[in-house]
Amino acid sequence: MTARDLPTPALLFCPADRPDRYQKAVDAADVVVLDLEDAVPPAGKAKAREALVATPMDPERVIVRVNSVASPEHAADLEALRATAYRRVMLAKTEDARQLATIADLSVVALCETPLGVLNAAEIAAAPNTIALMWGAEDLIAAIGGRTSRFADDGRYRDVALHARSTVLLAAAAYGRPAIDSVYVSIDDLDGLGAEAEDAAACGFALKACIHPRQVAVVRQAFQPDEAQVRWARRVLEAASDGGVTSVDGQMIDAPLVRQAEAVLASLR
Repeated sequence: MTARDLPTPALLFCPADRPDRYQKAVDAADVVVLDLEDAVPPAGKAKAREALVATPMDPERVIVRVNSVASPEHAADLEALRATAYRRVMLAKTEDARQLATIADLSVVALCETPLGVLNAAEIAAAPNTIALMWGAEDLIAAIGGRTSRFADDGRYRDVALHARSTVLLAAAAYGRPAIDSVYVSIDDLDGLGAEAEDAAACGFALKACIHPRQVAVVRQAFQPDEAQVRWARRVLEAASDGGVTSVDGQMIDAPLVRQAEAVLASLR
């Protein structure tokens, strides 16, 4: 499974201790994360691993989030995983490339959600078995000792969260890995989710993580360019077909904008 084979754009988390939800999640989203970490309380970890092994799903559509290397649950998670057909994992709280080397036989979505993980994002992205990077706002702010990742009045991320988001996105792009935007935790605020997902798509994220099936359709719609963007992209490519610098709608068009137009059309589903 290569990085470019990762289904896009809506990634949905599903608690691994709820096998009754596995198929519903796979039916709803493009790719599903069966979560052995935060979605499962400590007392339920063993049963979650049992459910993971006993309830096989299409491995092309599933990633398994395992507990961090520092967690006492990590080794048991890997033992359970290796009793399944799944070979893609999301490594919680990834902090350096050495952690990835310990699971070199697995394809890893590296979750950069600690200060060290964000600072080492480029090193992590360069690891041979990294297939994608994701960032996480809430664990990051908690690790820093902060109180909240967002402003209360309008839900915007605070600067430190935006810095982490950009750092992980740039690191992923530098090494040709897709980047996954963090979850939007206000489940009922679909307008806010849509705006954030549109921004993620415009910036170059390949996927947006969801925590509820209702969020999937919003993310898919946000990652689709609108009619005006598609018309612009087609005009740009037509105008640039002879090469060199030209203009469209009074805007200078050169190679970078041609690549942006190509990206718009490539995102059509």
